[in-house]
Amino acid sequence: MSRDDLTIKEAVIHQTKATGVLPCIKLKEKQDCLAIAKAMYDGGARVIEITMTTPGALEAIEAVSSEFRGRMWVAAGTVLDAQTAREVILHGGSLIVNPAVIPEVIQMANRYSIPVYSGAFTATEVLTAMEAGASMVKIFPAQLGGPKYMTNLKMVFPQVNLIPSGGISLENAAEYIRCGACAVSGARTFMDTEKVREEGIQWITGQVSRFIQAVLEAKQSLPELP
Repeated sequence: MSRDDLTIKEAVIHQTKATGVLPCIKLKEKQDCLAIAKAMYDGGARVIEITMTTPGALEAIEAVSSEFRGRMWVAAGTVLDAQTAREVILHGGSLIVNPAVIPEVIQMANRYSIPVYSGAFTATEVLTAMEAGASMVKIFPAQLGGPKYMTNLKMVFPQVNLIPSGGISLENAAEYIRCGACAVSGARTFMDTEKVREEGIQWITGQVSRFIQAVLEAKQSLPELP
């Protein structure tokens, strides 16, 4: 099966693992999300997230999805209920991301064959998310457990795809990957408004590129499975 034959769900999961990053757009006021998304795309991102707490989130998801159709996939983050999940899908969203385990949201996403990355932290929550049908599990807030926490979770759930979020930096991203994460995620991590104000939107492009390189090098250092 070629990449062109992949379903949306398969393509999103594949690209998340391939790039190893899920950069998030989280804004306090309405801005040009399309320009930010383009900067992330130019840096190598192929799956990005726009949080539902961002003003005009649905319109932004629709605009970015339309602009990058087939080239980059757009997730909605902080989706807290099934109705919002459905609205996201109808506006072109290709992925649902939760901050916690919300079974009704996972069920809605699966009904439309859209992947869902469920938030979780404890082993019980990870198992609950997996059993509910989550495609991946976002460990949030990751900094509370640190990179070694990924190793502990993978020991009991070797089949789960883990994405740490919260407190991820260029200094620790590689360690999270070496400890079992398949990708890393964050908002300020990839879109520091102060840095953008000082250096321009190209800072986002460079930051995404730097993270992808760090993740790639970490994955290449891992021993091959038999």
